[in-house]
Amino acid sequence: MAKRDYYEVLGVSKNADAQEIKKAFRKVAIKYHPDKNPDNKEAEEKFKEAGEAYEVLSDEDKKARYDRFGHAGMGQGAGGFRGEGMSHEDIFRQFGDIFGDGNSPFESFFGGGRKRRGGAGEKGSNLRIKVSLTLEEISTGVNKKIKVKKNTTCNTCKGSGAKDAKAVKTCDTCAGSGYVRQVRSTFLGQMQTTTACPNCSGSGQTITSKCNTCNGEGVSKENETIAIDIPAGVEHGMQLAKRGFGNAGKRGGPAGDLLINIEEKKHDFLKRDGMNLIFDLYLNFADAALGTSKEIPTLSGKVKIKIPAGTQPGKIFRLKGKGLPSVQSYGTGDQLINVNIWTPKKLNDEERTMMEQLREMPNMEPKPGKSEKGFFEKMRDYFN
Repeated sequence: MAKRDYYEVLGVSKNADAQEIKKAFRKVAIKYHPDKNPDNKEAEEKFKEAGEAYEVLSDEDKKARYDRFGHAGMGQGAGGFRGEGMSHEDIFRQFGDIFGDGNSPFESFFGGGRKRRGGAGEKGSNLRIKVSLTLEEISTGVNKKIKVKKNTTCNTCKGSGAKDAKAVKTCDTCAGSGYVRQVRSTFLGQMQTTTACPNCSGSGQTITSKCNTCNGEGVSKENETIAIDIPAGVEHGMQLAKRGFGNAGKRGGPAGDLLINIEEKKHDFLKRDGMNLIFDLYLNFADAALGTSKEIPTLSGKVKIKIPAGTQPGKIFRLKGKGLPSVQSYGTGDQLINVNIWTPKKLNDEERTMMEQLREMPNMEPKPGKSEKGFFEKMRDYFN
């Protein structure tokens, strides 16, 4: 099923500022919160949908890409972005600041809230890489295997950061929940908020003896080869994301994301203009005057076109559908052939005689106005 427009999901216009977007997300999230809609799958999906929409529209870079490219610009072809597949707990942790001072956002609105899963650890950082693509690769889409050096889960402790299972115990401060509760008095009355436990940093566990391999971090530096599916039609400067393929989190925390910046290689004979491709065709005087046929290179092979007699410089021929596909699957561009008349810079005696004869032919004698006359005089000076 096609995704709904993110602005529609939150009920805001494209001109909405950050505060309006934040307020709208809060309203939608509270309406469809699972605690208010138990066992309601539709409400659950709308809750997740709102979290995904807010993740994009609250980030300036992601919002700019979404405004330009729509859902395709969010990197679905590269494994999805952070919003895809978000659970309730993901949304609770990610957007806690919207609903209060704590990290468990809905506890002050819905009694009891949800307990954090023990061992959540610290989320890994994102990785950024550049991928250079040819126009041929962009036209069809491509799978790239990229080797990156990144933090991976420690093989010795399996990411726990502990020397062994006996070295892990439940945090005494938060009793394994990962949160501590605070009650504050406000002019509205008492308000309960939650914050990450300062003793275990929200993991719910403490370590009495650290792993000797990773020194308690739960990660080690390794080289890893990652396969990336890049969709057809991507553009230079576009950023895709592969969720969960960044640095591994510390002490069993979730991995960060792999951010892929697209770089377009210069082509030997084609220039890109959006979805269209431009090819400069150079003709001599005789071919332009008499007409001819030419083989034109395209990304999918050579195509022969007919050049009619009397073709003028600046004439553009169009090869329908020989351009690049839209990254949003809205169609395919064309290849535009821009005609240029090739003028020799140096002439031998025989060539000069032929050109003099051509100039003296009655049907070639121009009758220019004042501005055109100046143009032809400059052209004559160029040849001389």
